[in-house]
Amino acid sequence: MANKELTIPEQLAQLYHLQKIDSKLDEIKVMKGELPMEVSDFEDDLVGLNTRKSRLLDSIQDIDDDIKNHHANIKESESLIAKYEKQLDKVKNNREFDALNKEIELQRLEIQLSEKRIKEANLSKTAKAESLKNIEDKIAVRQKELKVKKDELESIIEKTEKEEDRLIKDSTKQRKDVEARLLKAYDKIRSSYRNGLAVAVVTRESCGGCFNKIPPQKQIEIGMMKHIVACEHCGRILVDETFILQEA
Repeated sequence: MANKELTIPEQLAQLYHLQKIDSKLDEIKVMKGELPMEVSDFEDDLVGLNTRKSRLLDSIQDIDDDIKNHHANIKESESLIAKYEKQLDKVKNNREFDALNKEIELQRLEIQLSEKRIKEANLSKTAKAESLKNIEDKIAVRQKELKVKKDELESIIEKTEKEEDRLIKDSTKQRKDVEARLLKAYDKIRSSYRNGLAVAVVTRESCGGCFNKIPPQKQIEIGMMKHIVACEHCGRILVDETFILQEA
């Protein structure tokens, strides 16, 4: 637990040192930038593209199976036509002759229908094959882009991993010493700003966070360190530049 007997200067020193550590961690995050998110987005995109590719391959296989079945139907119809034509030579009456001719005509219609279905299937297959090629091209591009992003991210991680681990440990250790109420305020302020700056140094009579001028009376209060002072414009915790020089 934080020591409640700490003086205001000691509390400010703790917050300032915690801010220094966290700011260094923020710098590492800035170096990584959007790379972790971009890598994740590329990976998700590839999953989606590969799913579409798999579905197209299944669809093309189904079309091939249909074409194969239609060719089998054509062969079967041709076989039946040959059979019925042979039987024509052996008919005994007109009724049998007409019935066989109807069967032959029916099988010829079946052949025409199968040929039409084969033509339609081939057109559909061509369109799906083109879509498949486009997706495969996209996958190849995404894979190259993903590799570039991953290599870039891994290079940064390799350079900063040890320092980042050390800073995380230092931040965790430093946070344990800060009073819970101050730590809560510190975290709330940090989360309010993109640069994560919760403790700002007064420089040239201005807040080091929002750069607004600080009234003379408020500057005196900050320098006296009788209590913790927040910037009336941005809410950041203010520390005197002279005090920081002493802490450095």
